[in-house]
Amino acid sequence: MTEFAIAATGLRKSYGDKTVLDGVDLAVPEGTIFSLLGPNGAGKTTAVKILSTLISPGAGSGPIRVGGHDLAKDPQAVRAAIGVTGQFSAVDGLITGEENMLLMADLHHLSKAEGRRVTAELLERFDLADAAKKPASTYSGGMKRRLDIAMTLVGDPRIIFLDEPTTGLDPRSRHNMWGIIRELVTGGVTVFLTTQYLEEADQLADRIAVLHDGKIAAEGTAEELKRIVPGGHVRLRFTDPATYRSAAAALGEAALPQALGSARAGGTPTDEALVLQQPSDGSQRALRELLDRLHAAGVEADELTVHTPDLDDVFFALTGAAALPNQSAPSAPSTEVVR
Repeated sequence: MTEFAIAATGLRKSYGDKTVLDGVDLAVPEGTIFSLLGPNGAGKTTAVKILSTLISPGAGSGPIRVGGHDLAKDPQAVRAAIGVTGQFSAVDGLITGEENMLLMADLHHLSKAEGRRVTAELLERFDLADAAKKPASTYSGGMKRRLDIAMTLVGDPRIIFLDEPTTGLDPRSRHNMWGIIRELVTGGVTVFLTTQYLEEADQLADRIAVLHDGKIAAEGTAEELKRIVPGGHVRLRFTDPATYRSAAAALGEAALPQALGSARAGGTPTDEALVLQQPSDGSQRALRELLDRLHAAGVEADELTVHTPDLDDVFFALTGAAALPNQSAPSAPSTEVVR
């Protein structure tokens, strides 16, 4: 039976007449990356603050367990099991990276010797050993975020809350941070990640929950979420006009011709004109059925491309007019080409 690192039922929180969380259920298996995705103001940070004991849950919330401990009855045990890296750096720029680490070791009541051992180990692990004696104010944004996470790991937490950890980082630093997060999970740590970057959730998360209007609008793997949005299709390209016509007849009205207006002088269609689109969810079963229909008609496409909706499409479908989260770069729909 799967053990849950985090389990919350009916999580609620209001500020005055504004409801931020309205009955949110969360279940995060141990040793996984769980991403809470949503627009600004959706309640992501509020959820992190409640689960990490920084603020109290609202009236009417159900039971909450973090690291196997009841949050209401034993918050101190919860704090001992977790680490938190917030949206804004906790690094003190006036002291060195090493001194920041040693200060965190003191807060965790480590002995001097143990504190220095853990500090040296983590600075090496996060590629900060060469800068250890330099003031943290001289660090780049990526270095400060790495130091943030290294400081979070001083207490050897088994659950880490990362609240928008790559906000403001350049693409290279963001990808480096992704590698660090993956390594943490490989070591058995559970990561609860909030992010505004759709690509980040897609790349990292084992499961994703989309938060909208204080509720979970949908939850699943990235692939499961993409399948709930219509618009997936298979693009078939042909070089022979006769084969193209045979495929169109075999697939019927569901196959949409694409770019039929393209033609050479004299009315002969170009290669780009010999394209059909067939609605599909991109699953193996759907592709097999499509290929079986073509095979029965004695038809073979020269190129087959699978197009599936991406998390942008999912986000728009689930949150309506809500602002799209930030993107490090425009993301193209997921495609796979078979020739």
